[in-house]
Amino acid sequence: METALLRYCVSFSGHHPYHKQIVSHHRANGEIPGPKSSPEDERCAKVLSRRSVMVSSGFSLVSSTTALVLPGEGLAVVKQGLLAGRVPGLSEPDDEGWRTYRRPDEKSGGHGVGWSPIIPYAFSVPQGWNEVPVSIADLGGTEIDLRFASPKEGRVSVIVAPVLRFADNLGDDVKIENIGTPAKVINAFGPEVIGENVEGKVLSSNVAEHDGRLYYQFELEPPHVVITATAAGNRLYLFSVTGNGLQWKRYYKDLKKIATSFRIV
Repeated sequence: METALLRYCVSFSGHHPYHKQIVSHHRANGEIPGPKSSPEDERCAKVLSRRSVMVSSGFSLVSSTTALVLPGEGLAVVKQGLLAGRVPGLSEPDDEGWRTYRRPDEKSGGHGVGWSPIIPYAFSVPQGWNEVPVSIADLGGTEIDLRFASPKEGRVSVIVAPVLRFADNLGDDVKIENIGTPAKVINAFGPEVIGENVEGKVLSSNVAEHDGRLYYQFELEPPHVVITATAAGNRLYLFSVTGNGLQWKRYYKDLKKIATSFRIV
């Protein structure tokens, strides 16, 4: 019942019931004399008060669009708005059902003072993988640029970190080999991905070259994760693919293919 009333209060914002509630609230405190509010107004005020955080966010999001909020659509608009910073970057499936994600040029983030825009990257995933919201509570914190996931197969994350965190004399066109050897890179930055020291966890490492750029690739266990590291511009890129034990056993081939598909473009 309360949900239905909340939708009523939000949906008919064109008639300004919320505005009426605020005025009525001030009148109740004696600040603005005037006529009494209706029972419907008072009920809306109570619901909006209890849901003040969600509604205030919802009004902010709705005000940034031109869409008319109709009954039953209010929550959908709020949900869409919360993910508005995400820009689709997936291609259509190829003949094998794999899609390529390319970081859109319009994607926000990574434009701090003194930093150039993030150089785009790309990778491939099978059907069923999709972008998911990023949280600063995730490993990697504010430097996580992207997360992908498949409920069936596993998870992907991209950390894009400023190289000035590690050295102040690397310039503006850094290569991964300028930062250090594969052993130095994984020991220094592996904890950014798994949240703990990587000593004794590195099963294998190798170096691949694509279009003149080196990529360090590592497989760790535990946890099950494959990390691809490279550098471009003034940033270090850490691309990680992980899954639980069952996912790793069943989909290892696909997870490894995802990890080795990462490229700076």
